Formats: sequence, C-alpha cells, structure tokens
Amino acid sequence: MHIDFGRSFPLRSSDPLSFLALLIQISQFSNFLFNFPLFYAPNLPEPIQSIIKMARSRSSSSRCRYFNPAYYLKRPRRMALLLIIFVSGTLFFWDRQTLIREHEEEISRLNGEVSQLQDLLEELKSGRVVPHEKLNLVGETRGTANKKDVFEDPADAQRREKVKDAMRHAWSSYEKYAWGHDELQPQSKNGVDSFGGLGATLIDALDTLYIMGLDEEFQKAREWVANTLDFNKNYDASVFETTIRVVGGLLSAYDLSGDNVFLEKAQDIADRLLPAWDTPTGIPYNIINLAHGNPHNPGWTRGDSILADSGTEQLEFIALSQRTLDPKYQQKVENVILELNKTFPDDGLLPIYINPHTGRRSFSTITFGAMGDSFYEYLLKVWIQGNKTDSVMPYRKMWEISMKGFESLVRRTTPSSFAYICEKNGNSLIDKMDELACFAPGMLALGASGYGPDESQKYLLLAEELARTCYNFYESTPTKLAGENYFFNKGQDMSVGTSWNILRPETVESLFYLWRLTGNKTYQEWGWNIFQAFEKNCRIESGYVGLKDVNTGVKDNMMQSFFLAETLKYLYLLFSPPSVIPLDQWVFNTEAHPLKIVTRHASSSGQHTSDSRSRGRREEHTALSWI
Repeated sequence: MHIDFGRSFPLRSSDPLSFLALLIQISQFSNFLFNFPLFYAPNLPEPIQSIIKMARSRSSSSRCRYFNPAYYLKRPRRMALLLIIFVSGTLFFWDRQTLIREHEEEISRLNGEVSQLQDLLEELKSGRVVPHEKLNLVGETRGTANKKDVFEDPADAQRREKVKDAMRHAWSSYEKYAWGHDELQPQSKNGVDSFGGLGATLIDALDTLYIMGLDEEFQKAREWVANTLDFNKNYDASVFETTIRVVGGLLSAYDLSGDNVFLEKAQDIADRLLPAWDTPTGIPYNIINLAHGNPHNPGWTRGDSILADSGTEQLEFIALSQRTLDPKYQQKVENVILELNKTFPDDGLLPIYINPHTGRRSFSTITFGAMGDSFYEYLLKVWIQGNKTDSVMPYRKMWEISMKGFESLVRRTTPSSFAYICEKNGNSLIDKMDELACFAPGMLALGASGYGPDESQKYLLLAEELARTCYNFYESTPTKLAGENYFFNKGQDMSVGTSWNILRPETVESLFYLWRLTGNKTYQEWGWNIFQAFEKNCRIESGYVGLKDVNTGVKDNMMQSFFLAETLKYLYLLFSPPSVIPLDQWVFNTEAHPLKIVTRHASSSGQHTSDSRSRGRREEHTALSWI
C-alpha cells in the first residue's frame, strides 16, 4: 500500500474535498496499522515492527485510535461532533479564502478607478472637456450612475447610441472612400474637394467625434491635421465657409481637447483670410486666394459683399484673439459691426448686399434665410460668448432691434395657423420661407432669457410656434424630410417649393435648443422622427446621401460635411443630459462648433479684458473695444 499525502492530496484550505480526502487517507493508514497481519512483521524494518507493536499494545489509549473509523462508528455522538468540527473548519477556511479573493478584486478595481481619475484630472487641468461616456465610466464600474444622469430616460440613452452609430457609419465611409478630401460622394464612392482640398469633412467632424467619445477616430483625424493639413493652396476660398467650418472646427477641437496643434492650424488659416478685411469700410470681401491673397467678391453680386458672409466671423475671430492673445483678429471682425451700427435701421433688418467700399446697402432682399440668416444669429451669440456683460451689450441691443423687425415678417397660414417668416423686397412681403430660416426658433428661445418676463414669454411662444411649422416641413412630405423652401397660400397652409433635401440641420438645431430650455420632450420626439426619416431615406452602404426630391425619394450623390458637424451632433445632444456641452459654458457657432464662453469686462482705460474662468489658461486676455 502506497500513501503519499503531499503529492496525492496537497493541502488546499480553499478546497473542502482536499480535507475530506486527507482525513480518509489518515483513517486508512490507521486501520492498516491495527490490522497488519503478523506474518508480514518479520519482513519489515525494525522501526516499523516497533510501531505496530506499540499500536497494538496501546490501542486503547494511543492517539492513533482517533484515526480509526471503527472508533467513531461505536461512538455516534463523537462522530457527529467530529463532522461538525470538520464542516465548521472547512467553511471557515473557505470563507477566509473567498474574502481574500474578493479583497484582491476590489483592490484591483480601485487601482483601475484611481488610474482613470488621474487621467481625468489631467484632462481637466489642461482645460479638456471630458465626453459624456468618460464622465460616467467610474460610476458605471461601481454599478451606480452619475448624479446628472440619475433620472435619465433609458430611451434617451438608446436613441443617443443610435445617433452615435450613424456617426460611426458616416465617418467610416468618409475614411474609407474620401479620406483627406473635403466631402464624400457615397454613391460613386469617391472624394471631392468642394472647399479647395482642406479636409472640410474631417475638420468639421472633429468636435463631434470628441463629444461622442470616439477617441480612436478623433486621434487619427488629429494626426492628419498635424502632419498633412496644408493651407498653402492656390484656391479661391469662401471667407465665410472657411471661417465657420475650418477656423470654427479647429478652435472647437482646441477648446475641447486642449491640443495646441488645432490652435496653431486655426491661426494659420485665419492669417490667410485676414487680407479680405482690407477695404475702405472694413466690410470684407467674401473670396480670397489662400496662397496669394487677392481678395474679391463674386461676379454675380456685382461687386457687393453678402450680409451673412460678412457678418458671420465674429465668434471665431474673437475666440482666436482670446486664445492667442493677439487682438488683430477681433479688431477686424468687430470693425464690421461698428460700421454697420453707424446706420443701423430702426427695424434692424438689413438687405443681403452691402458695398464694401462705401458701406451703402443695395436694394435687395431682406431674409432670415440664405445670405442673411447668420448675421442676426451672431449678434445674439457674441453677447452670449462674452457672458452677457456690459462690454458686449451693444450686440444684444442690435439683436433686440432686429427682433422687432423680425416680428413684422411673421405671418400665419390658414386653416392651420402655422407661423412662418416672410421675405421682404422693398415694401412687399413674399410668402416664402427657407428651411435655412428654421434656425430662428432656436435663436429666439436662446435670446428670450435676456428680456423681462413678459417679453421673454412672448418670444419663447413665438419660437415654439415656428418650430411647429418647421417640423411640419418634414411631416408634410411622403419621405418625412423637408424640402429646401416652402410657399404659403391662403387656405392651403404650405407647399414645398425647391424640393431637394441635402441633410440640413436647422430644424434639429432649434429642437435641441427648445428641449434644453423648456424640458418639453415633444421636441425630442420630433427630432427622433426626423432622424428615423434620415435613416430610412438617406443611409446607404457607403455613407449618407441627400434627396433630389423629397416627394419621390430619389437620392443624390453627396454627404455634406455639415451632416457630421451639425445634424448628427445636434441629434446626439438632443438625447444627452444638459450637462453635456452646457449652454451656460459653451456657445455654438453657425456650423455647430462649440466654443468656450469667456467673460469680457471693460477696464478703466476703455479696453476690454476677458476672464477665461472655465479654462486652465490665463485669467485675463486683452481685447479691443468697438463701442
């Protein structure tokens, strides 16, 4: 008989079967000693013979008797006691091992959380904004939610994830077929350079990627910006489009990430645009060659500058001066507002064409749609960007004057009483409204808080009325997607005019603001319906496309860069908690690029200073006054 306690049954306190097996072997050995045949004894070594004789002679008193199962079979109470002791001991050791293992797992988890918190602390110190998913990470690992998300509707999280999936699809398609080009043509699966080959979609999408927590995609795009992006191109660029997409996109990526490469690139392209403001009035030309300068206006405007193109650079260039501490950018764009304010009309409504040499306004259309829209938007948003201080109050006053004129353009349909915004030509109103003008409900809601209670309520109600109209632009077509513009006739409510849809964001933008500012979930439901219509009609295997006709659903071959910059971003934020890009800390440019709010103060010398209270950089930045 061979018994090897160490090899056959190694002692493991965490395994009760090991204890039981050990006890059995001890019992078997003891029984063997007591019952060993005498005729084997002469053949055994003398020490073993001595043990056997001792066991036999002292079997009644020897300790070995306790290892003999027969001893306990004759004494059931002792057997029960032994079993109780055995089970208790086994459970004790088992429990100790379990506790040790749980403590090791807890320590490992806590070390991981400490590492995460250290990373988040470094990001916050650098001024970087942490995406929603990262802020929730520690709470999720503990099985608890972040405080701001305790009451979040689970449907919001599901819808947000669907929008994020749409962004992944759009981005991966661009990455696969059009990397580095301005825009993707999904049906032909190739890239086109609509803006001179500046990587417009890539730059436009940077902040969307960051906000959604798509870190790998963001880092790859960042490397392209750092190593490949080159603005020295012999290309006549739109000052307006380049500012809102490229300068705005780079500054937003900088404000979010704190990465200086974005600020350096923003300054590079802004320096190439600056000669456009070298006119007798300071009102800029709208086109400039990025390599050689030579600013000019398009021939079809007969030498005039366009209102929106000339008055929609203030947010970006003021922010650039604040970040670089170089006042020249802010000075250029604020001189434009100063010039326009000299002869600002009583109704605050400007025609879309202005002479950059004389400052005179040409006889032309007044509109909150194409070529006029964002001028009024930026009057309000520069006031917000400066944190609503006295230093930026002139912008607010100009905006309030314009809103009085705005009210004079509002009409209502029959029979459904849809509110809409007319265009004006001379003294005549035109019952036409662009989908582009659907930014106005959001603008009104955002500006309502600066009025007294009665005026605030009036403008908020008007915003909600106009949002209903804009949503009906979508609901009234077979595809549930809006056309480019609409006409209004007595007794017929509305009819689509230009019937294409190019994935525009304006209605969704207003729904986002109204949901944030009122908490009314109706706006989320409307936004979700619009998103589903985009998914049904515009998503194809290689990206997203617009529609040539919202009545027939025939597709075009272009994925506009603003679909990633604006449409998907506003939809994502529509289903995110208000603490994600909060409106008291950020202001969106007209391409939906969020820029940090920086408080502006007037010093005793008449100059302006800026308090960057929410960033880790310098507290004070000088800025020029235009008052």
